[in-house]
Amino acid sequence: MKPAPFRYIAASSVEHALSLKAEHGEDARFLAGGQSLIPAMNFRLARPAVLIDINGLAEIAGVTRPPGSEIRIGAVTRYRALERDGDFIKACPLFADALPHIAHPAIRNRGTIGGNLSHADPASELPAVALAMQARMRVRSVRGERELSASEFFVGLLTTAVQTDEMLTEIIFPPPPPGSGSCFMEIARRRGDFALAGVAAVIALDAERRCATVRLALCGVGDTPVDAGAAAACLLGQPCNDKTIAEVAAAVRETVTPSGSVHASAAYQRHVAGVLVGRALKAAHERIGHAA
Repeated sequence: MKPAPFRYIAASSVEHALSLKAEHGEDARFLAGGQSLIPAMNFRLARPAVLIDINGLAEIAGVTRPPGSEIRIGAVTRYRALERDGDFIKACPLFADALPHIAHPAIRNRGTIGGNLSHADPASELPAVALAMQARMRVRSVRGERELSASEFFVGLLTTAVQTDEMLTEIIFPPPPPGSGSCFMEIARRRGDFALAGVAAVIALDAERRCATVRLALCGVGDTPVDAGAAAACLLGQPCNDKTIAEVAAAVRETVTPSGSVHASAAYQRHVAGVLVGRALKAAHERIGHAA
């Protein structure tokens, strides 16, 4: 397979990249890791006339975290760099669970967090992690910059709220709530495949060991990552035990509306989603005690 003809331009700065995107609009695509874009081009599912290479833009790469502040990740930061950053993994333990599920080592060596989120595949792990962690997306254009919450960012199948002349430049993660635990898990046909269903869970307890915060997001069971916070709200103010967790799992099974595929029926995906919710919430709760 070969892509349709295109013009290649290596951007020298973020401003240069944004000016090129403003000039060429929908005919241009940004190239970061290329792990989703290049296969789509080879199959001619994507046919950009201009490819703007942003791999060399160190200004939007790396992790920064002032003491006691938010965690900021540049959009062209590779998965592998996140895996190897012990301070980041300690600050965002949900990533420690999620990153190993992303494809295979060769893909993680090249793929970028910004490219993943911008591609907005609902079966991918990081969009669900971004929802569960209440991430904010900073996007820029020649007109200026703005921030979008994760719930605003993902608007449909492979579709985000990023406008034609904008680029995702930074992802901002608030620190986890005090006294919290988290867990990500998924079911896939084979290691590295897209998830048939996946769950990102965050729980925090109050002084009486009752649930003070619960965040729940799923991948693989909708056209976007699914925020299941409403289904999990029945856990608030309650002890996290088998009974209350089972109630959340049942509520999630009633809430999600997967479309099914050649690999799994919609009924199977709903069942798996409920099972994973129960397991992830239990694991997140147990990790609070372990951390203490």
